[in-house]
Amino acid sequence: MAGHDGSEEVEPVDPEAEGADELDAEPGAKPGTKKRVPAWISRIHMPVAVGVAIILALVGLGGWLGYRVHQDRQVQAQRSLYVQVARQTAINLTTISYTEVDADIKRVLDSATGAFHDEFQNRSQPFVEVVKKVQSKSEGTIAEAGLLSYTHGQAQVLVAVSVKTSMGAAPADQEPRHWRMRLTVDKTGDSAKVSNVEFVP
Repeated sequence: MAGHDGSEEVEPVDPEAEGADELDAEPGAKPGTKKRVPAWISRIHMPVAVGVAIILALVGLGGWLGYRVHQDRQVQAQRSLYVQVARQTAINLTTISYTEVDADIKRVLDSATGAFHDEFQNRSQPFVEVVKKVQSKSEGTIAEAGLLSYTHGQAQVLVAVSVKTSMGAAPADQEPRHWRMRLTVDKTGDSAKVSNVEFVP
């Protein structure tokens, strides 16, 4: 279009109206020539980046939560193992029959370690002789068991046990005796064993 003075007027180009962004010229193009790319391509970069960031954050959070759940399960399993070993040892200590006393003593020793194992082993033979002589039978039943303290390698467990006892031809005690034991349980490899037993009020 010619102006009032006869010269041609050039209308400005609106990049938004043209729907294009200017980038560097392609190889082989004339000097000053720009490569045009549709504007919507550049506009999708931000949503894609945000989406990727959200996905990465969720993946990281999921991994962290999974690790915490795994740790919690390991701790709970270890605590349960300590209590179970303490319960079984308390039953072994209070369930002894003169007809199977050697096997009963072996069960106690198999679940023991450290000073408790050595002390019980040293006293076991005189104990066996007494049990056989008086024809003693005792049967323990766990009333309660709970964790007093816990570390990665050791736990203190309180066990309440009721014990019925009979000797020879005499009838069994009508009322069971109630004992409370505090057992120290040590981790030994993938298992656990009792290293100390105390009778408490």
